[in-house]
Amino acid sequence: MRSRRIRCFAHSFLLLPLLVLGAYADTLNMGTAGSYAVLAGSTVTNTGPSVINGNLGLSPGVSGCAVTGFPPGSVVNGTINKCNAAAVKAQSDLTTAFNQGMGLSKTRDLTGQDLGGLNLKKGVYFFSSAAQLTGVLTLTGKPGAVFVFQIGSTLTTASSASVIFINSLTKQPMNDPHIYWVVGSSATLGTYTKFEGNILAFTSITLNTGASITCGSALARNAEVSMATNAITKCGGTTVPEPGTISLMGSGLVILAGVVRRRMRI
Repeated sequence: MRSRRIRCFAHSFLLLPLLVLGAYADTLNMGTAGSYAVLAGSTVTNTGPSVINGNLGLSPGVSGCAVTGFPPGSVVNGTINKCNAAAVKAQSDLTTAFNQGMGLSKTRDLTGQDLGGLNLKKGVYFFSSAAQLTGVLTLTGKPGAVFVFQIGSTLTTASSASVIFINSLTKQPMNDPHIYWVVGSSATLGTYTKFEGNILAFTSITLNTGASITCGSALARNAEVSMATNAITKCGGTTVPEPGTISLMGSGLVILAGVVRRRMRI
């Protein structure tokens, strides 16, 4: 009887991490694509002094695997991988993340609505066709909150549009969310757009003059990424549990471990 109780508590002990992590199953695993600020399928083009903070990759590439415009563009805190094994793996991981993102259960259907003026909490937001951002989109949540936008066709932002993440604990803007824009065809950021999040586009991504992506990336599966005096800053690759989850997990494990030890002494 005693050995059976020990096995039962030990089984609960082993299951706890899985139960806790299961609550975060609807986050995207970017794999090696998470280290890329820019990733394209055909070409990468740039004009002007764009700054890419993170890896830049291209695969499979066309026309001799062309990455043009660097310099005057620059890549910092990263490397350029052109049609090599690293870029191939990143594209494979991007495809996996794209399919995962499109397969998530939606929290809310925003089809036909402009994202500008909305204030959204963490969740999965669905557009059956195109999505448009005019003005300011405000995302509110704890640090590490996850937002996924499933967009059936195109994503387009107007000039000077912006995405702002507000920390619900401090009520101050900050750059620590996990935002994924999963785009069924192509994404275009208007001039001087201030954008946040990882764009995972099936076809292409265009950043017009002065557009920037903070805490995110421009990742295109099949076609080009085109830039014109832009700044793209990578903000970590894969999602993590929100603050408190890891400490909760640790506390639970400690409690269960203590119970197991007490049972073993009975």
